[in-house]
Amino acid sequence: MTSALVVPGWLALLTLVLVIGLLAAVAWLATALRLTRHQGEEVLASAAADLDSLRDELDALQVRLVEEAAELEEARRSLRLADVTIVDDKEYRITELGPSRRGGPIGLLPTVPGPQFVDVMLRESLIRTASIAAGLRRALAPEVRNRIRFEMKREVKRSRKQRKTDLKQARREWQAQQRAAIPASEVAR
Repeated sequence: MTSALVVPGWLALLTLVLVIGLLAAVAWLATALRLTRHQGEEVLASAAADLDSLRDELDALQVRLVEEAAELEEARRSLRLADVTIVDDKEYRITELGPSRRGGPIGLLPTVPGPQFVDVMLRESLIRTASIAAGLRRALAPEVRNRIRFEMKREVKRSRKQRKTDLKQARREWQAQQRAAIPASEVAR
C-alpha cells in the first residue's frame, strides 16, 4: 500500500483539456473586448466630430441671426423716424438648418428592413387586439353588468324624484302668479 494519492489518467487529461479550453475562452473574450472597445472609441470619436460640426453650424447660425436682428432693428429705427408701419405677410417655412453634413437631405431617417417592419406591426396589432379583448371581457363581466343595471335604476329613480320636485315647484310658482294677478278687491268680497 502506498500513501500517495492516485489520480486516474483520464481525469488528469480531462482537467488539462478544461484548463486549455478556459485559457482559450479567456483569450477569445479578451480579443472580443479589445475589438468592442476599439469600436466604441470609434463611435465616440465620430459622435464628438459630429458634435463639433453641429456646434460650428450653430455658432454660424447664431452670428447670422444676431447680424440680421441688428439690421432689422436698424431698419425699424429708421422707419420709426419716417412713421411707417411694417407689415410682414410672408409665411415662413423651415426647410433646412444649414448645409447638410453628410451630403444628403437633413432629417433623412434610417429605414427599417421589411421583415422587421412586418414583425413590429404584427406585434402592435396583436397587443391592441389582446388589450381590446381583455377590456371587453372585463366590461361584459356579470358583476359589471349588475353594477350598471343597479346604477341605471338608481339614476331613473333620482330623475323621477327630481322631476316631481320640479313639477311641484312650477305649480307653486304658477299658483302664486295666478294669485298675484287677481286684484285684492276681488279677494276681499
